[in-house]
Amino acid sequence: MSFESGRIAYDDTAGDGPLVLCLPGMGVTRQTYEPLRPLLVAAGYRVVTMDLRGAGETDARWADYSPQAIGRDAIALLKHLDAGPAILVTNSYTGATAVWAAAEAPELFTAVVLGAPFARVMPKQSPFMRAAQWAVTTYRPLWMMFWASLYKTRKPNPQERKALKASLAEPGRMAAIKAMGDADVSVCEARMPEVRTPALVVMGTRDPDFPDPAAEARLVAGRIDGSVAMIDGAGHYPHSEFPEETAAAVLAFLQGRQDA
Repeated sequence: MSFESGRIAYDDTAGDGPLVLCLPGMGVTRQTYEPLRPLLVAAGYRVVTMDLRGAGETDARWADYSPQAIGRDAIALLKHLDAGPAILVTNSYTGATAVWAAAEAPELFTAVVLGAPFARVMPKQSPFMRAAQWAVTTYRPLWMMFWASLYKTRKPNPQERKALKASLAEPGRMAAIKAMGDADVSVCEARMPEVRTPALVVMGTRDPDFPDPAAEARLVAGRIDGSVAMIDGAGHYPHSEFPEETAAAVLAFLQGRQDA
């Protein structure tokens, strides 16, 4: 799909079930949802997975890599598919996208799921941590090591590792990660009070990106009137590391929303 100044890559299982649109986090590809996708399809859902700007098979170079720009891509994809409204599933960086999209186009989303979300401006990092972030988002081997370290109980899928390594070797891919790492999410955070879409925050109990994962999950959920599901033992990618448990939590949330 061509949009704005580039091409967006996506996969679509098709079917007549309710639509689930999955957005990966920063520095990974849509393959991150391969473990979760068949579980949602088996439950009767049509699942679309999308590569973000700069990632996977989507074009590498864009003028804007902000969470709200990715939100515009998600909205454009739904209109391109002439499908929806959709359940929006996000991870990490795109947690801010979920907030923005639900506020910007509430008619297009029946529910939002924020996995391990960076949905707000985080406390200021120390000089050491800022230097570490610069290094990790600049050098591909360091990013690959960092990405793997975010799986805390189970190792990443070897196929995803191979595909991610190959993708990041392409020109412009690491620059896109760095641009996302430097992005200002305050625009999205400011729209939290506008979110009226039913929301679920999914967080791994061992997510190393947050000092207290449960507290962060409660904070974000509280600001968008959402609920929380903690995945025991999971790191930053519960949908990939513990897909069965994550699917169970998401499906229970969706069923509860229908029963309400």
